[in-house]
Amino acid sequence: MKQRIAGFLFDWLVGAYLAAMLHRIVWHELLLSVEGPTSSGASSSAASIAGVPIWLVYGAVGLILASAASISKVSLALLVRGKLDRTMWQRTAALHVASFLLSLTFITGWIVTKISLVDMFSGERLRAAGRIFSSLLQPEFAILPQALSAIVETVYLAFMATVLALPASFVLAFLSARNLMRGNVWTRVTYTLLRALTNFTRSIEPLVWAVIFTVWVKVGPFPGMLALMVHTISSLAKQYSEQIEDIDPGPMEAIASTGARPLQIVWFGVVPQVFIPFLSFTIYRWDINVRMATVIGLVGGGGIGTMLNQYQMLAQWREVGLIVLVIALVVWVMDYISARIREALA
Repeated sequence: MKQRIAGFLFDWLVGAYLAAMLHRIVWHELLLSVEGPTSSGASSSAASIAGVPIWLVYGAVGLILASAASISKVSLALLVRGKLDRTMWQRTAALHVASFLLSLTFITGWIVTKISLVDMFSGERLRAAGRIFSSLLQPEFAILPQALSAIVETVYLAFMATVLALPASFVLAFLSARNLMRGNVWTRVTYTLLRALTNFTRSIEPLVWAVIFTVWVKVGPFPGMLALMVHTISSLAKQYSEQIEDIDPGPMEAIASTGARPLQIVWFGVVPQVFIPFLSFTIYRWDINVRMATVIGLVGGGGIGTMLNQYQMLAQWREVGLIVLVIALVVWVMDYISARIREALA
């Protein structure tokens, strides 16, 4: 029964996706482009058909298409049983429909993103790009002291975000590890809530956090550091917890057999196994934060990103070229040092 329901839902989703892409291509790109600007009546007709929400129509039409191709039967055979035990025609039909969906997705993506090779390689565009690149290749070294000061601020911004995130990440990692939080109902609830919280905060990009903290605090390196710290906490907590879940349970069981308390079991049975990987993750995260700090500066998060944004808004491309050169050199040095340290720890 569960497989039938899963198959129905799978067919409905695949079919709705297929119908939605066809609607996007045929209705918006072909019909409306011919008819001209849409009126309010056209907009409402696009949202519903005969008073029925269009997503239900998509699902109904798509369900017939997907079911006819036996998409769910083949997919569930792979997902549930790990093998194909359906007839050859079902496998062939599913392969054809999957290929069609992939092709249609590419076409829809091309239309939605408005890709235009003509605009990109037209004579006027190429001349404008040539002027910009020629200026970038002639960096203005007069602003080098300011650029070095800004990049130092960026590196320290990333460093403080990483260091201040460590305590919270360390604690959350143990509370978010499945193998340590399955003792009773309360530990399982804690595990579920913390995993959901870290997944939510990690799903929000640091750039968005920077905008939030810039409005909350003020423009400068402080909101940029806060944005990186929040994202670093959730990211490191996930990496740490996954490392904890992969440890050898033997030392924990041996220590538990001596009558040790839970904290003692974790400290002596878990921490020694994860200390080196934790250190490696932390160093790599600092490397990532240096790169992120540059982007965060574009929205007022401080550092060299703010300086880059100022000169870019003024179209002073020689100054932009110098800033890009400084960023590239520092990122390369950080990446090299980080790789060597992590290699030594491995």
